[in-house]
Amino acid sequence: MTDPISKVKLGFTLNGAAVEIAPEAGERLSQSLRERLGRRDVKIGCDAGDCGACSVLIEGENHCACLVAAHQVQGLRVETLAGLVEREPITQGLMERFQDHGAAQCGICTPGMMVSATALLREEPAPSDTQIEDALGGVLCRCTGYRKIIDAVAGRAPRLDGRAEVGGAIRRLDGLAKVRGEERFGDDVAPQGTLELVVIRSPHARAGFEFGDLEAWAAATPGVVTVLTAADIPGENCFGVIPPFADQPVFAEGEARFRGEAVAAVVLTPEARRDFAQGDFPVTWQERPAVMGVAEAREEGAPQLHEGRAGNLMITGFVARGDAEAALGRAEVVVEGRFESGFVEHAYIEPEAGFAQMAGDKVEIHACTQAPVMDLEALEIILGMDRSRIRIVPTGVGGGFGSKLDISVQPFLALAALKTGQPVRIAYSRTESMQSTTKRHPSQIHLRIGADGEGRLCGFAFDGDFNTGAYASWGPTVANRVPVHASGPYQLGDYRAEARGIHTHCPPSGAFRGFGVPQAAIAQESLFDELAGKLGLDPLEFRIQNALRDGVPTVCGQVFGQGVGIGACLEALRPAWAELRAEAEAFNLDQAGPLRRGVGVAAGWYGCGNTSLPNPSTIRAGLRPDGQVVLHQGAMDIGQGANTVISQVFASALGLAADRLVLIGADTDVTPDAGKTSASRQTFVSGNAAKLCGAALRGEILRAMNAGEGAVLRFEAGAVLAEENGRQQRLDLAALPMDDLGYVMRAEETYDPPTKPLDENGQGEPYAQFGYAAHLAMVEVDTRLGTVRARKFVAAHDVGRAINPMLVEGQIEGGIAQGLGMALMEEYLPGRTENLHDYLIPTIGDIPPVQSLIIEVPDAHGPYGAKGLGEHVLIPTAPAILNAIAHATGVRMRSVPVTPSKLAAALKGDKNG
Repeated sequence: MTDPISKVKLGFTLNGAAVEIAPEAGERLSQSLRERLGRRDVKIGCDAGDCGACSVLIEGENHCACLVAAHQVQGLRVETLAGLVEREPITQGLMERFQDHGAAQCGICTPGMMVSATALLREEPAPSDTQIEDALGGVLCRCTGYRKIIDAVAGRAPRLDGRAEVGGAIRRLDGLAKVRGEERFGDDVAPQGTLELVVIRSPHARAGFEFGDLEAWAAATPGVVTVLTAADIPGENCFGVIPPFADQPVFAEGEARFRGEAVAAVVLTPEARRDFAQGDFPVTWQERPAVMGVAEAREEGAPQLHEGRAGNLMITGFVARGDAEAALGRAEVVVEGRFESGFVEHAYIEPEAGFAQMAGDKVEIHACTQAPVMDLEALEIILGMDRSRIRIVPTGVGGGFGSKLDISVQPFLALAALKTGQPVRIAYSRTESMQSTTKRHPSQIHLRIGADGEGRLCGFAFDGDFNTGAYASWGPTVANRVPVHASGPYQLGDYRAEARGIHTHCPPSGAFRGFGVPQAAIAQESLFDELAGKLGLDPLEFRIQNALRDGVPTVCGQVFGQGVGIGACLEALRPAWAELRAEAEAFNLDQAGPLRRGVGVAAGWYGCGNTSLPNPSTIRAGLRPDGQVVLHQGAMDIGQGANTVISQVFASALGLAADRLVLIGADTDVTPDAGKTSASRQTFVSGNAAKLCGAALRGEILRAMNAGEGAVLRFEAGAVLAEENGRQQRLDLAALPMDDLGYVMRAEETYDPPTKPLDENGQGEPYAQFGYAAHLAMVEVDTRLGTVRARKFVAAHDVGRAINPMLVEGQIEGGIAQGLGMALMEEYLPGRTENLHDYLIPTIGDIPPVQSLIIEVPDAHGPYGAKGLGEHVLIPTAPAILNAIAHATGVRMRSVPVTPSKLAAALKGDKNG
């Protein structure tokens, strides 16, 4: 029976105009605004008041629209970002400043930030940083690290220089849509009234299951259009990102292997979706014994998750050079430690979402993704269809960090559209997203490192187990990448590292900013501090002495003749190291209370791109008869700035300002494959393809005009002008024939980094380039409570060439925020922390000032010398914090996150944390 209140119409003022709706009883205001009134600038990240993305103003006060019942705004004034940017001068000013500072990265939290900031600035036109943090504290951001948001709201001067070329700090080319709330994310693209999908998932870590009569249930249930199970998959019920390890079913068959695994899906009308209760679905579960940790998974008699993987061992990665054991035997000092880390959730503010429809006999999938061509290749197998009948149209991506490399909603949408012939949409709930998507691998690491009496490294033996969960995902990449990186960017002649991926009945562990390297860096950089302490050496000087240099082999035997920038990064920290250590010591001497400050240092490196595998990107560009240059740029921008950086590289090679380009984004029907957005590869790999493409198009134009290489090109309406040695030529574009894409000239170029395979000992050339980083962290520890507060970071990053310095700073600040979360608070526990109030990520008040030191040691292969950056920032952050805690308290923590309870226990005597 329908509640009478649902029939009552209500009226209110929305963005200055009178509106009237008839919501259901208890309907959230966020739902009414988005679905009844089309206000998709109101974003949904949690439906629990945790993320603040849906912030709106009600009678001028800031509220989470998901916590307000629609009936509560009867007769009131409601403002969303879309109305504010049209009518409110304060918001219009914020819109400009957010772009000037690069304060919107992926853009999913930007509406909430700007609405909250508007409310603050109406009351306090010149707020302090503390007031800004208080006012915006209810809005979570996973990308920016918050510092540029604070700068924008405070009205500080930006570092823009207006040079729309390589090296220029310019606005994001896609930034305007983000600050206006017009960026269309996965849940923003489906037409109103579209059929909806609900996925039925296992409530147990391991369970057998049986369906009832699904056809009879569907026929008897109002609003149910159809049910999908494994029987509806026309191709193979299997997917995975690394073909030999493709082992995950779209729908489980017979047994579910982790809590949250999909077993079926229901397609319903929107009305039926609102009332649907999963408990009514006809499935019975038989819970079975599960193994949740690597130790029990390796025990004799443990349940085996996959045939052919004895002992639940998925894969082993291995690198050896010299004789590690002999070197440790002759070392003057040896340190040893066991380190642990748990699951870390990506916690992007946009849960997975999208919609699919039929276009003739072709299925079109619109969804948030980091790898559209990989999605297409997976669906080709699952659907048993030729790829020409599948189109992937990526939406905006509200954060990814690795997890949106794996397919999620795509097969469900495609199967539903094919079976019903109608458009279908889905948006995961926050809990569903956290249950079913990949995590950072938990690790158990045993490490021994030696040094001689002069402080030179002498032997390194690493052994690590990584919980890869129920399915492989990117586990093979983690297992193979960790041994290559576990040494850190240092000189080591005698080295042995082994990493194993172990299956458990946990959610799959996959790609997450660093692919296992952050876990290894915690162990290595922590023991480096212990080594330095035993030798009586300064921790920074110890690292400088052992830093890798040009011409010195890595642990894989690879020699770089140029571009090894770790020494420059460490040297750049010297002034801040002395200053902050003195400041901490003075603070500790000046007060007798429980607060203690410490400063820690750590370094890191990261190989850009795939490990010893082909890794190509292709970029296309064309010149239209009207003089416009069109760039087909298929590298997914998930907030890191690929749209802008790759445009700057291309434009510099062509000889045109980047903001003059017409951009066509990723779409498998119209844009070449620029590869996946992962492994810090896009600036390097797609940037090189863009440089080649720009140079090729420039060359074609110059040849058509018989102009020399030194000519300066000017693109005008219908013509290109070339100026050379005081002489000007004009090329009339309208007189040239057009190709099938409407271009009078076109170029398409591919770049694949030069690498070599690794042998049985991991010797070879796994990456064409590495990027380098070194961080300082100052922390303040309350020794009574065990709490840790970061006070300042100084981050030196060798990026080869800063294509856009403002975006470099944004990546540094965002990576530091994620590294801080990993170090101090983030711990995903299946079945327990499946929302954003039990699972904690850093808020705007947790991130202190960050000083970015941009180091430019050109790389031989990078476009204009540039190196990748995204992953590198997170790697040294957590170990720098742990080293700072040890400096402040004398207690070394070897398990992250360092929660207050863990640190308090360690301070009371458990020295291993």
